[in-house]
Amino acid sequence: MEGSLPQLILSIKLERSSERLTSLGGLVVLEELARAVGLWEEVDRVLEGPKSGRGYQPHEFVQGLVWMLHAGGRRREDLRELRAEHEVLGALGLEAVPDAGTVGDWLRRQGRAGAEAGDAVFRGGGSDPGCGYNRDRGREAGRPVDLTITCKVTCPWWDMWTGCAGHEFREGNRSPGAGILAFAQSCEAPLPARKRIDFRSDSAAYQAKVINHYRQPGRSFSITADLHGAVKREMGNLPETAWQPYRTAEGLATDREIAETVHSMKGTEQAFRLIVLRWSNPQPNLFEADRYCYHAVAANREEPASVVIWKHHQRGESENWHKELKVGLGMEQMPCGQFEANALYFAIGVLAYNLAQLLKRQVPPASYRTVTVATLRWKGYRLAGKLVRHARGWRLQIKADLEKWGLLQSARVCCATLRT
Repeated sequence: MEGSLPQLILSIKLERSSERLTSLGGLVVLEELARAVGLWEEVDRVLEGPKSGRGYQPHEFVQGLVWMLHAGGRRREDLRELRAEHEVLGALGLEAVPDAGTVGDWLRRQGRAGAEAGDAVFRGGGSDPGCGYNRDRGREAGRPVDLTITCKVTCPWWDMWTGCAGHEFREGNRSPGAGILAFAQSCEAPLPARKRIDFRSDSAAYQAKVINHYRQPGRSFSITADLHGAVKREMGNLPETAWQPYRTAEGLATDREIAETVHSMKGTEQAFRLIVLRWSNPQPNLFEADRYCYHAVAANREEPASVVIWKHHQRGESENWHKELKVGLGMEQMPCGQFEANALYFAIGVLAYNLAQLLKRQVPPASYRTVTVATLRWKGYRLAGKLVRHARGWRLQIKADLEKWGLLQSARVCCATLRT
């Protein structure tokens, strides 16, 4: 094959180069962060290793997949792109890149035991927003378990991990409300002591045992209520004088009205607040001739009713977290036909997500805390680099402006500080 291509439309020739070049120079920061928190050692500790001394260690599979997802890969076959640059990326910390078939065999071999063992470490040490997905053979078979747990506490360790995601991988034909309390408690488990927990969820968590758990001291909840018969009767018994105009958090008038009552359900230890919004039914019909449409929220928070609604609706931000995990890190489709293998792959995707959250919160400037994975990839990872040998060591020469160069320097200092 010729080493160069002639001029065509543009007055420039293309030539192949044998130099050690990479387009992913910024991923060195991600690797240093993972090593600073001891991530790969923990992966090797919890996952089953090879039966002989010649096989890949568990962290080598996980490391390659995390690098691939952060670099923009969306399927196992995209590991080939990393293998093509491994001469350079190996010096940056990417120890090995198994091929796609080997990774698939490893995922299936680990099975359910591997998915369960890796769940704790793949959470990233803690869980602030908990987002659960129902998936079956790589396809989303149910809606997300939309719950948010916020923690108010002063703790440097927790500040480091805030914003991380917990997950539960399960069959798609299970109800979103099944096991939701156990899942929420698993998200709470890594939190430090002396914490105050605020729980928000959609109607999947409208259960007596969930309400009883989150009305204990130091906890509060706001949960979208199911509009079943008892709730509808309570709303129907509200006098017209109880309804007040509802305004947004910015003070803007709306076409909705708000009222409040007290409600209880079978199994709850105490009654709770039931805050109701209503608005005119735009499409009444012969079978449901209700004059109004309703939205109800069960809560024990002490703020005014409008404030509770404002804060409860902020849980919609979790949809952006779902999008980051599914679209930003390629978790829309699973790679295998085996449920347990897909569970482990999804757990690795959650690990990649949590590592991105940690990176954004540890690397100044503060404006990077809100950027998406795509922005982080475009501004931070996609840096042209050249690997050169100098004074018996390796140097990575980065092509970057002063802003990105300063960002890389500060990021490496932060990683070194975390390790100490």
